[in-house]
Amino acid sequence: MADNVLVAYATKNGSTAEIAEAVAEVLRKGGLTAEAVPAGSVTDLASYDAVVLGGGLYAGRWHKDARRFVRRHRRALTEREVWFFSSGPLDPSASERDIPPVPGVRRAMEKLGVTEHVTFGGRLEEGAEGRIARMIVQSGKGGDFRDFAAIESWAGRVARALGDQTVR
Repeated sequence: MADNVLVAYATKNGSTAEIAEAVAEVLRKGGLTAEAVPAGSVTDLASYDAVVLGGGLYAGRWHKDARRFVRRHRRALTEREVWFFSSGPLDPSASERDIPPVPGVRRAMEKLGVTEHVTFGGRLEEGAEGRIARMIVQSGKGGDFRDFAAIESWAGRVARALGDQTVR
């Protein structure tokens, strides 16, 4: 059984961090030790049995801190159970259908043998950082499209999978 799970996240405006916190909470309720930590601050994976990595999507790419996390910890990730999630669509599409990973995330999944990936809706609201983000909000296309019931359901599947198997 995987006892200690890292939920690492890369976020610009905090939406992905809130998703990661929700995932970690469900894992804890499932009997695991889990902590949500910014991906850029993780220096070592030795104390973790499994990893959930989430990244915000920006212009069809995962946040740079998620990409760097994969490169920096590539070897350690191949030795653990790993799940990925993305957050970003600023519309209800992620709640309506399965959205495949963007090409860079798909390549990382293949190299690392990632168990599963899911895309959740994102959030972009007044006060968002970045010129493009502010333009999106000002155009009326922002909002909160996260589905916390779906996030918690997925995290529950991860918790059950980790509780049912030993680490590779």
